[in-house]
Amino acid sequence: MSGSGKAGEAGEAEKVSAELTAVQAALGAEHAAVYGYGVVGGNIGEARRSEARAAYDAHRARRDALTRAVRDLRGKPGPSAAAYALPFPVTDPESAVRLAAELEDRVAGVYSDLVRATEGERRRAAADALREAAVRAVRWRGESVAFPGLAERSAPSTASAAPTS
Repeated sequence: MSGSGKAGEAGEAEKVSAELTAVQAALGAEHAAVYGYGVVGGNIGEARRSEARAAYDAHRARRDALTRAVRDLRGKPGPSAAAYALPFPVTDPESAVRLAAELEDRVAGVYSDLVRATEGERRRAAADALREAAVRAVRWRGESVAFPGLAERSAPSTASAAPTS
């Protein structure tokens, strides 16, 4: 009987490790989104400034919740980088809107992974975050995709959301 107990413990540890990895990835995406919305806010037109501010605040709140989730899983939250590579130059309101849509697409993709890796309340929160990112992307872009968070996974990425050196 003790062998099956150890196997169960090992399985549970792997599950927690996979969940922690997915939560850390979502935290990293939120760090990048918060940075990106700083760029959006500096270039967005007056007509959409409040929309950009609301998205920025939503990503900050998600980032803070994910920081707590990492700690709840006994992990050390990944820090934000000083800067992140942007997928294209952002120099005017039009490119700021394109960046906002891209940020939401990337966040949706990471949350789709988190939905797969979690259960219970954390899964519900990840599904809510996925839905919110998809809705914001539609608002920025003016059109939707069939499966938010999945389409981004099938197409090659135009740029990395990785921190710059």
